[in-house]
Amino acid sequence: MFDRESVQAIRYLIIDVDGTMTDAGIYYDENGNELKKFCTKDAAGYFAAHKRGIKLMALTGRECQATLRRLQEMKFDYIVQNCKDKVTYLRDFMESNGITKQEIGYIGDDVNDLAPMKLCGFVGCPEDACEEVKALADYISEVKGGYGAVRDVICAMFKVSGEWAQIIADLYGAGI
Repeated sequence: MFDRESVQAIRYLIIDVDGTMTDAGIYYDENGNELKKFCTKDAAGYFAAHKRGIKLMALTGRECQATLRRLQEMKFDYIVQNCKDKVTYLRDFMESNGITKQEIGYIGDDVNDLAPMKLCGFVGCPEDACEEVKALADYISEVKGGYGAVRDVICAMFKVSGEWAQIIADLYGAGI
């Protein structure tokens, strides 16, 4: 369900990395270092979520120094890389922290996100997510992964809850 009350209940937002925060490309330099392209527009979404008191977790099956650096810059509360079983990890996290389904949202793009998404009260995805994820999503961004889709999902959440204008005013001193 995607309404004011359901969005206001969210305390944690789980976000996949590849294909959601990035364009799903994996780049290697001449030394074999993995590189990724992150969209700076997503930062406003991360900051808005933090301003609202939502804790952010990146949950990804890959491990990459570029990912770690970007997520630390964005002050993610939890950075979980090389997670091969997202469902078990998320279930354990929810249980150990007393988190209910309604208190957790998930933004992802591919079939490896389907099972953990089913544990969450809100699901968002980029425009280029796979059909199975789109069928499950409460909100489908009109933006592709890696081009500001995460910001768009977070913005949509806060517009539905009526909080977006105030959060942006508080963060940037900008009236909307």
